[in-house]
Order: sequence, then C-alpha cells, then structure tokens
Amino acid sequence: MFIETDRLYLIPLTAQQLKLWIEDIPLLEKELNCVYCAEPMEELFLEIVKGQLEKTEEDESNYLYHSFWFLVRKSDRIVVGSADFKDIPDVNHEVEIGYGLGKGFEHNGYMTEAVRAMCNWVMAQENVAHVIAETEIDSPQSQNILKCCGFVRYKQDESIWWRL
Repeated sequence: MFIETDRLYLIPLTAQQLKLWIEDIPLLEKELNCVYCAEPMEELFLEIVKGQLEKTEEDESNYLYHSFWFLVRKSDRIVVGSADFKDIPDVNHEVEIGYGLGKGFEHNGYMTEAVRAMCNWVMAQENVAHVIAETEIDSPQSQNILKCCGFVRYKQDESIWWRL
C-alpha cells in the first residue's frame, strides 16, 4: 500500500521498517530502494518515532494510523520527509497529522503535496470526519501548508490547532 502524487510516493512503514529506521537506516534504504535524506534521527524526533513504533507493534492491524509514512521523491528515490497520523480516529472521528521535511527540501511544495494526499486518503476511510493538526505559533511555514490544504484554525493556546 502506498499513495502516489505527482512527484512523490508516500510509503507507510511497517513495524519492522520503523525499527530499522531507528536502528539501521542503511538496511532500511536497501529494503525500500531509497536514500534517506530527511530529518535527522535524533533527540526529540527519535523519541517520537520510538513511541509510534510501540503503538504500531501493539496495534499492527491499524499501522497506517500509527506508523510514519516516508515521502519518497519519484525522480531519484530520495526520502525528503515523513508524515504520520498520531493515532486511530478518536470518539469525535478525528485523526491528527504530523509531518517534517529535511532542511534541504523546504520551499518546494513537497509537504503540501504530501499532506493533501494523506488527508484525501484518510478522509475516505471509515470513522474519519476530520483531520486536525497542531503548529507552533511561530511556524508560518507549517501554518501555510495547512492553509493550502484547506485546514482552518479553530483554537489557540500555547500552539495553534487546525481542522480539516
């Protein structure tokens, strides 16, 4: 299973592939026939991925909602970023999306393309009525991605919350 856009393949990682991403990127690159050039696997991001691995292992039948999806550029098989749904749909039929891009790939529209495609896919699933996202107040790039994908701001506290 993967999603294809004009320039990208969005590939959801299995639990085993998430584990390789954490422990052995070269082996994962070989398995997926790609080159990983996205966010460095360190610090807070590494901890987030480890947390999603735990959720994916506990609930493998819903891995598409727990795992990360690689954003693989079609032209050269380079992983430019990743995105994820943070959990299965909640009681309000909402799923939260998160995303990140390698620094060298910003301002090319890759993330807008990926977020739009992932939202189109998830909104077609049973029990999903809304996609939500959280951005930092001082993150206009991330906010613009969401605006371009049709999200509207619905709450602000220490961060800004968006809903599609």
